[in-house]
Amino acid sequence: MGQRITIDSASLFNKALEIIEAKELFDLTPSQINVVVHPQSIIHAAVHLVDGGSMLHMGLPDMRHAISYALRRGERRDIGLGHASLIELGDLNFFAPDLQKYPAIPLAYAVMEQGGHCGAVFNAAKEVALDAFIAKEIPFLTMSEVVAQTLEIMSRQAEITNDILDVKSVLEVNDRARQTAQRVIASGALCID
Repeated sequence: MGQRITIDSASLFNKALEIIEAKELFDLTPSQINVVVHPQSIIHAAVHLVDGGSMLHMGLPDMRHAISYALRRGERRDIGLGHASLIELGDLNFFAPDLQKYPAIPLAYAVMEQGGHCGAVFNAAKEVALDAFIAKEIPFLTMSEVVAQTLEIMSRQAEITNDILDVKSVLEVNDRARQTAQRVIASGALCID
């Protein structure tokens, strides 16, 4: 994994974006989406069905499975990764995320509830915060605060709307969110640990 992906994974911002995507792609409500921490990274997704059964997507902890499947539009091909052996895996563990430790998750749920351009603001602010962390301008735990303050400022100023989303409006909101996030960082009004 590259530096940016590693940081997004460690902060669970990647998971936050995935749950926002799940809401949009599958027309789910926020209450239909649950985040579960699974340290072994073998179960990649679970869908609970109306009959009480569940379908799990299981594979080795390697994103090439998902990328290959997406690029081949659902066609499965041997990509040389092999299979996860249930016997060799042993125990699989699951637990609820610590929302104090991973504030990106509650922020994602707030984004889903608000809707509209909120997802674009979330992503843009996250990218600016990530750049600032990499440049050693802010500490790791402050990234989510940059996102939260950017969302709050833009909501208060009615810059996040539920108007029809099109590429032009999303790009405009993205630019304003990046500028707002940069101002938040420059203001020094963050709770820096």
